[in-house]
Amino acid sequence: MVGAGADRDRLHALLLAEREVVVSRVADLDATLAELVRSRESSNDDDEHDPEGVTLSSEWSRLSGLADAARAELAEIDAALERWEAGNYGVCERCGEPIPVERLEVRPFATRCVPCASLRR
Repeated sequence: MVGAGADRDRLHALLLAEREVVVSRVADLDATLAELVRSRESSNDDDEHDPEGVTLSSEWSRLSGLADAARAELAEIDAALERWEAGNYGVCERCGEPIPVERLEVRPFATRCVPCASLRR
């Protein structure tokens, strides 16, 4: 677990703030995707013959990918908050050593220290 005191409180606040940002991003992307669905419903369904169809399909793919990535990041943040509640936040899942505060400041939902994370690649 991350040490007591200011670092601990700051990292928890960082996780919560990051969660708010990502929740907002997911909501924005979902709203944009819903608008795209409405646009697509009013256009020709034949992408091959509709010049706008290809653009809408490409945009749908791009936005869907961004939304999926944001949801995955949100899941990582939620898992970090669960580790926080369980008392094992900031402990490397591979070696069991504390993850340095500097790493958690950059990636507050990290599950591995830098040496163990580099082994994953």
